[in-house]
Formats: sequence, C-alpha cells, structure tokens
Amino acid sequence: MPFIILLILLMVFGPSLWVKYVLRKHQKHIESLDGTGSELALHLIERFKLTGVQVIKGKVNEDHYDPQNQVVCLSPEVYDGQSLTAVAVAAHEVGHAIQFYNKEPVSLLREKYLSKAHAIRQFGIMFLMASPLIGLLFRIPHLAILTLVIGVITMLVSVLMYVAILPEEFDASFNKALPILSEGYITEEQLPVVRQILKACALTYVAASLASILNLWRWVRLLR
Repeated sequence: MPFIILLILLMVFGPSLWVKYVLRKHQKHIESLDGTGSELALHLIERFKLTGVQVIKGKVNEDHYDPQNQVVCLSPEVYDGQSLTAVAVAAHEVGHAIQFYNKEPVSLLREKYLSKAHAIRQFGIMFLMASPLIGLLFRIPHLAILTLVIGVITMLVSVLMYVAILPEEFDASFNKALPILSEGYITEEQLPVVRQILKACALTYVAASLASILNLWRWVRLLR
C-alpha cells in the first residue's frame, strides 16, 4: 500500500517537480550570452516583425503569452536574467507570439481547449467549496468520498484538456524557439541543456494541473 501511494505521488508531483528543477538549475548568469531574456524577446519581436506585440515584466513564475492583448509576459528571473533558462523561456513565449501573429492552425488549440480546462477546474473548485453546505442541507452519506471522486474526475478532465494543447506548446519550443536559438544565440555545447529547458516549458501547464489534484485532500479533510 505505501508503495502504491508513493507511486501515485510521483505520478502527480513528479512532472511539476521536474519542471521546476530544470528551470531553476539553469538560471545561473552566463556572461557570454548576448543579453537578458527581455532583450532577446524584444529582438525577436523586431526580427520577425511582430507589430504590436509587447514585452512586460510579470510576477514570479509568471511566463506566458497573452494573445488577446499581444503581450509576452516574463517573470523577473527571465525578464532580467542572462541565463539559459531566461533565453529559452523568452524564445518559447515569443514562439507563441509567432503562432498567433501568423494565425497558424496550432494556435487554435488554446482557444478550443484552454478555456474549457479553466472552466472545468473552476467547477471542481466551486463544488469542493460548496460541499460542506451541500452535506449540511441534504445530509448525503459518504460525502467526503463523493467529493473526492467528483474532484478527481474534474481535475483529470482538466489535465486532459491541457494535454490537448501540448502540440501548440511543443511547436513553440521545438519548431520555433529551438531553431531560432540554434542560429547562433547559444553555443553547440549549450544546445542539449536548452532542449531540456524547452521541454520543461512545453510541459508546464500539464505538470501544474497534475500537481493541483493534491489540493483535493485539503478540502476532503474539511468534510470529515
């Protein structure tokens, strides 16, 4: 039994821990790089003529592209950082900007699935918050078990929605960012590390969604 629990924890937490480990491991300042993450992002926006796309500094661990406002948001460690993580993450987010600016078919995946994933997660969270009141009003037997089952199902469906947009994420990493960075922005020796970072970038949403499943235990404990 302990082995099964450990296996489940590794499956749920493992991807998230790996993503965080990879990104933090390669945040070391490298003087030989031409500039910071924000400087690279601005350069690429100018190079690919992404008119109207802006770069802003976001909060910690807040790296994403907002297609509605045409904004590349970079966390402080990426925006100001001069590291392999900084340039790889910046190039990945600009890769998304290229997808949306050129209206590539792969960019439609986010519009189709990401909003649904958020809606399903919100439903799961709202149900968990309302569970104590539901139990009080209707006196449902084994409410904790029912809550756990519904919570897990909604969270897993949310994870599957994030999996559905992986082609967009991998395209931003390996069809956009990696070829660009390989043109001389990084050395041949740095390429394997950057490839690993870009893989972590592509898996960020799925890893975070999996890790959120563990939050169910906090709600179930309240129902006991």
